[in-house]
Amino acid sequence: MALPDYDTVAARDGTPLAVHRMGEGTRGTVVLLHGLFSNVETNWVKFGHAQKLADAGFALIMPDLRAHGHSGAPHDPVCYPPDVLVRDLEDVIAHYGLVEYDLVGFSLGSRTVLRGVLDGLTPRRLVLTGMGLEGLAGWEKRAVFFRDAIDRFDEVRMGDPAFFAVSFMKTMKVDRTAARLLLGSMADTSRDALSAATMPTLVLCGDKDNDNGSADALAEALPDGRRATIPGTHMSSVSEGALGDELVAFLTA
Repeated sequence: MALPDYDTVAARDGTPLAVHRMGEGTRGTVVLLHGLFSNVETNWVKFGHAQKLADAGFALIMPDLRAHGHSGAPHDPVCYPPDVLVRDLEDVIAHYGLVEYDLVGFSLGSRTVLRGVLDGLTPRRLVLTGMGLEGLAGWEKRAVFFRDAIDRFDEVRMGDPAFFAVSFMKTMKVDRTAARLLLGSMADTSRDALSAATMPTLVLCGDKDNDNGSADALAEALPDGRRATIPGTHMSSVSEGALGDELVAFLTA
């Protein structure tokens, strides 16, 4: 399926954000955020997840994150203040005048939508895909890993722990300068803070996905969390049709 045309939404600092839209919205609106080094096409469109949600009656709003996809990737450090992705999410929601909506994220997108809720966003339902408790409370360890992969980009060979991250960056033609600055804008999220996420929340992970820690522990830490498992690793679970099926099942229940 072809990637839909996109709108350009200006973030509060002027950075252009590419926002892809799909669906009529007879059942409501869903905002979806993709993962680190990825984009809307790879996470949501290529394997049919967005189409399944659109066919179920949802209007989809799918931004390419700052420093990803068709969105701006500034090299000025001033463009990467703390939680800049949360600010961008808030700006997209405000641009479209959304009042009732659901939030869905994958990996970095999950981290961002959750921190958006902790900052005051009030979605009806929340989906955290490819995320475990340690990926929130121990985010800095993940950030160090990715910064190291960027710094050693030209040295990494097969067998190196950073090999798959570097290979994915190459495939996605990631702007490494912008991506490294973005990694510095994020902070840990404590387990105690999760008590503020009171809406029904689905924690959805591959059965072989432990990249961001325990999805079971994350679901248990949320006031209204529930767990679903699909086949795959952190990378391969995105290609599974079950991901779209589980999103539709939860959001239409």
